[in-house]
Amino acid sequence: MLGRAVELYPVRLHGVVVLSTHFHLLIAPESVDQMSGFMQHLTNNLSREVGRLHDWPGPMFARRYTSIPVSDEPGAQIARMEYLLSNGCKEGLVLSPRDWPGVQSAEALADGVPLVGEWIDRTAYRSARNKDRNVSIRQFTERYEVHLEPLPCWKHLAGAVWRARVADLVEEIEKKTLKMHHGEGTVPLGSRAVRRVHPHRKPSYESRSPRPMVHALTRRVRDEMIAAYREFEVAYRHASARFRSGEWSVTFPPGTWKPHLLVPGPG
Repeated sequence: MLGRAVELYPVRLHGVVVLSTHFHLLIAPESVDQMSGFMQHLTNNLSREVGRLHDWPGPMFARRYTSIPVSDEPGAQIARMEYLLSNGCKEGLVLSPRDWPGVQSAEALADGVPLVGEWIDRTAYRSARNKDRNVSIRQFTERYEVHLEPLPCWKHLAGAVWRARVADLVEEIEKKTLKMHHGEGTVPLGSRAVRRVHPHRKPSYESRSPRPMVHALTRRVRDEMIAAYREFEVAYRHASARFRSGEWSVTFPPGTWKPHLLVPGPG
């Protein structure tokens, strides 16, 4: 599904990890519309497929996705990549990012191992099966390879060089994870134990922390990004107020949508 979403909405994908309750992506879209279409396609199809596989009624995601901008600073981009790779390790579940049994990009990024999956055109399959009960689902299954690109700050590097830098991040995460377990006297749960947990099981405790508005390395850049967003927000609210008052030709800031207006009925 991820590979198909990238083909339909060609964002630049830098990393992915899918966990038990959520997933993380590092992507660079060409526009807000492209990102919206990409995420809508991915989450809608993922929700339906997981529901089909694990008897999960209704939507799987309770709210829309959260998009947090990352600054152009190389350190900020690398920090986000390290955070993405560390998922599964920092929670004490596996010792290495390569060991995470869900969809992850550590091996694809560091080792060049293809990240491949199969997508089923279930709409076409159902239509064909209504005419012929013996039709094979394999006829409607397509193989997709998820293409991953280097971080923007590494795009000038040769493939072997930036992959080696990802491998260094993976090795550093493994060292930190091992040190954490030695200090706490614990061992990782392990990928097999992770896979044995029933999909409907809910954790007894979830750590929730406020999401940052932006990811930046320095306070100056963070403040600049937040100030730019505040200016953008003020411009949108001003345009929205004018639009709601009947000024239909008002120009909205790029990357926004006009608000829906309720049209009163007769009487």
